[in-house]
Amino acid sequence: MTVTVLNAMLRPLLEPRLPDWVDVRWYADKDEAFALAPVAEIGWFDMHSKDDMAEVFRRAEKLKWLNSIYAGVESFPLDLLASRGVMLTNGAGINAVPIAEYVVMLMLVHSKGYREVVRAQERREWLKQSPGKRELYGSEVLILGYGAIGQEVEARLTGFGAKVTKVRRTPGPGALGPDQWRGELGRFDWIVLAVPATPETQHMIGAAELAAMKGDGVIVNIARGSVIDQDALVDALAAGRIGGALLDVTTPEPLPEDHPLWTLDNAQVTMHLSGNAQTLMFQRSAERFLVNLARYRNGEPLEPLVDCAAGY
Repeated sequence: MTVTVLNAMLRPLLEPRLPDWVDVRWYADKDEAFALAPVAEIGWFDMHSKDDMAEVFRRAEKLKWLNSIYAGVESFPLDLLASRGVMLTNGAGINAVPIAEYVVMLMLVHSKGYREVVRAQERREWLKQSPGKRELYGSEVLILGYGAIGQEVEARLTGFGAKVTKVRRTPGPGALGPDQWRGELGRFDWIVLAVPATPETQHMIGAAELAAMKGDGVIVNIARGSVIDQDALVDALAAGRIGGALLDVTTPEPLPEDHPLWTLDNAQVTMHLSGNAQTLMFQRSAERFLVNLARYRNGEPLEPLVDCAAGY
């Protein structure tokens, strides 16, 4: 029997379908998770607190496979997991569809000035002109981060007739290499950030990159707040040097009430909601976990497997 420790929230989705070789222990709170962690060979521990996450992993010395619903793993003690040889599977791609839909929504809201339409309705004012005249059709879009989310974003924007360029390790048709995109920033109407949070992506968009953008270029960030130098972004927006910023993520989160991003008309802040704009996250995660359980039993590779050294 393989001792497996799981969150009790998942019980209705998993219990009827768990194989008989799994000895499952359910936890309902962090104290129960702490108590059960030392016996776990397989664990699905997702905590809201980084300190609680560190504590449960410190105790889980028998752990061989750790699963998570989270796509970002910057809160995990990756060095510790790597030193113990623990396999980590994460939630990469689980929310790719709703996040991609959110990206298109943000771009359309900005293009059509839809925030002004909503405000006019609240004032009961009949507008004679659309506040926004931009079209996605024919616009140039750069996608930084071409994983599951980036691919879903490309599929939807292509349907709108946008011209999509992505960044890949190997350049080719419709793709720039990692050393090429900065020199091309000035030709894009939209820059979509979908990269993982790693030391290499920290402030990958800074003052120099913002200065290289088109004057009406818009940056869309559904990655992590850390990939943008937020102070430099505020300066660029306040001075009108770029067209706008559509931010589902910020630094820190929640964004303080007195932060200037709240007051800038050319910034939209959507409170890290893009991945929550659906009801299927737990069902999809449970299905993936069950598939991986069978792979684990058979000694087959688990997916998606995190490279703890790379950080994603």
